[in-house]
Amino acid sequence: MLHAVNIKTGRFTSPHLIDRWDSITIEEKPIDESKFRRAEDVVKLRNSKGDIRASEFELLTATAFELFNEEKVQVGVIEVGVGGRHDATNIVQHPLVTVITKIGRDHQPLLGTSIEEIANHKAGIMKHGAACVVDATNSDSVLRVLADTAQEVGAEPFHRSPSDSGQENTDFQKYLGKSDLEPHQRTNLALAYRAALIAAQQMAPTVSSQALLEGARGSVWPGRLQTLDIRALTGRREPVTLDGAHNPQSAEVLGFYVNERVRPKNRRITWIIAASLGKDLRELLLRLVQSLDNIVAVEFGPVDGMPWVVPVNAESILEVARSLGVEGLLENAGEDVLRSLQLAARTATGDPIVICGSLYLVSDVLRLLRDAG
Repeated sequence: MLHAVNIKTGRFTSPHLIDRWDSITIEEKPIDESKFRRAEDVVKLRNSKGDIRASEFELLTATAFELFNEEKVQVGVIEVGVGGRHDATNIVQHPLVTVITKIGRDHQPLLGTSIEEIANHKAGIMKHGAACVVDATNSDSVLRVLADTAQEVGAEPFHRSPSDSGQENTDFQKYLGKSDLEPHQRTNLALAYRAALIAAQQMAPTVSSQALLEGARGSVWPGRLQTLDIRALTGRREPVTLDGAHNPQSAEVLGFYVNERVRPKNRRITWIIAASLGKDLRELLLRLVQSLDNIVAVEFGPVDGMPWVVPVNAESILEVARSLGVEGLLENAGEDVLRSLQLAARTATGDPIVICGSLYLVSDVLRLLRDAG
């Protein structure tokens, strides 16, 4: 949206999609590998000379900021790594706007076991004098934590979105009338639109809400409800669904989508599932899998630049599925993601396939497709 109104924009998201450098984009294009490595070398030299002992993620964050500076971006859109309050990205002290999306239970060893504790970590990105936009569909207890923190630090104005008032909301509702988005996509777009409008009007006060919304038209987000052709890897003609759902909240959204849009009546889904070590497999599978579905469990490969991320053993996924009464075909593909796709294609025989459980599995699948040409 910011790009559409001629504001030079950089974006930093994590984890990366296929290659480490695609976590940083300038004007909607991933940074060149050569530029990334040059900036990374500068950051690593600074780290070494100053004996800073930065973590891998802190180095990556600093590399993103180095590139934003080199490329002279006007606005940087920065995604928090984990939590917020103690995250490397929270070094930004004067944001144009902060955004807090739907909060679920994830990373509990770091953020706490209760949803309110997790919300407190998320609220740590709020800054004095900077507007904050929060997802109004959060629970009342979460919204209280966020509102209290906003008042405490002086983060204002404090917006709950989607809202029901204002011309910008009227424009947004007109736009939604022409779109075919899932409920959670509508909410996320509302948040992005409100935040983009707040940021854009600080850069260019005359920017129109309609122009921003035109920028959202046709936008795609790989690895999120993505329809994929895996014929080059398996020979299967029917498309599959690829989604990075990896916690109970996102699994619930994906499960609803699959049951409404993908699952034919009285027919089974074949799932390809991987997960990071420490994830709640039971809560994940409960929201996705039905008793007659098939599961191919697999382990994603090493994650470049994130050596601390490891997959759960594939057999553990199948053990949880059995404990939940799943009676379909359960197969263990081990560490072979390509084999998992081939097993699923053979098992499904034309019925739907859904690949999920980890963004790192998403990366492996997309990388295989890219390398297959």
